[in-house]
Amino acid sequence: MDNKEILKKRFEKLDKHYVALKEYKHLIDNLQKETNIFDQFSFNTLKPEKRAILDAYLKRFASIQDFLGAKIFSPLLEIAGINNNKMSEVLSNIEKENIIDSLENWIELREVRNELEYDYPEELQEALDDLKYCIDSFERIESYYLNSLNFFKKYL
Repeated sequence: MDNKEILKKRFEKLDKHYVALKEYKHLIDNLQKETNIFDQFSFNTLKPEKRAILDAYLKRFASIQDFLGAKIFSPLLEIAGINNNKMSEVLSNIEKENIIDSLENWIELREVRNELEYDYPEELQEALDDLKYCIDSFERIESYYLNSLNFFKKYL
C-alpha cells in the first residue's frame, strides 16, 4: 500500500473523530447557554452526563491533534516530495505549507492538552481554564484538519 492509500484510510478514520468533535462542540455551545461551565460552582453542579460531554470533547480534541502529528503530517509531506527526518522538520514544513497557522500555536495546543490529559491540574480553576482554551480552539484544530485534507486532495 502506498502513502496515498495509507493517508486515505487515515483521513477516513480522522474524519470520524472530527465529526464527533463537531457534535460535542455543538452540545457544549448549547450547554454554555444554560450555565457558565467554566465557573467552579457551576461546573461542580453539572450532572454527570453533561460533564461526560466535556470529557468526550477533550478526548476527541486530543485524538485529532495526536493523529495529525503522529499519522498525517509526515506522510502528507512525503507525497508532496518534501522529505523530513525529525519531527521539528515536519512541523516546520507543515507551517510553511500553511497547514498549521504557526508552530507556536501548535505547541501551545499540545501543552494545554497534555496538561489536561496527563498532568491533571491541581486546581479546578486551572483545569477549567485549560478546558476553555481547548473549546475556544475548536476552529483552530478544525482548520488544521481541513487544511491537511485539502493539501492531501491536491495529490490524489
